[in-house]
Amino acid sequence: MRANTKEMFSVPNFLSTVRLILIPFFIYEYVTADRAEDYYFAAIIVVLSGLTDLLDGFIARNFNQTTDLGKVLDPIADKLTQAAIAACLLLRYKYMWVLFILFAVKELFMGINSLILLKRGKKLNGAMWFGKLSTAVFYVAMFFLVAFPGIDPVLAGGLMIITGIFLSLSFFMYIPVFMKMYHNA
Repeated sequence: MRANTKEMFSVPNFLSTVRLILIPFFIYEYVTADRAEDYYFAAIIVVLSGLTDLLDGFIARNFNQTTDLGKVLDPIADKLTQAAIAACLLLRYKYMWVLFILFAVKELFMGINSLILLKRGKKLNGAMWFGKLSTAVFYVAMFFLVAFPGIDPVLAGGLMIITGIFLSLSFFMYIPVFMKMYHNA
């Protein structure tokens, strides 16, 4: 795939690129945080990442700016951002590893199956509603875990459980989608 200049400089692709650029800033800010303000700033980066994710898809679909580059760049930016957030939170929250492994399994399943189907001439055309909902829940929950590192452990656990439930639902709801794609390939 070779992107042309128009694709490279479209607003949605620019927003996905911004999301990628924010990743090292988030990691640095969170890992070196030692004051409440530092955690708030890291949480603002999470919000900005979530908003750019929401906006790039909205603009691409509603303003006819969907590109082949964007179809690759957006999910990569999404998954790397989410992985960075979850990985950083492993440093603070005891059971975050469960959520991290669930996230990794889901994304590996999605990625491997997408590659296999792509070789067969089929591809998933964007995220389904349940994938988008799972992503939204992830961003909201992670915002609170990042912004308030002293959060009550029970509340933190509840946020992780809710996120895990939505990740799991999304994972299990994608299975029949891929099965149908395999059947039609």
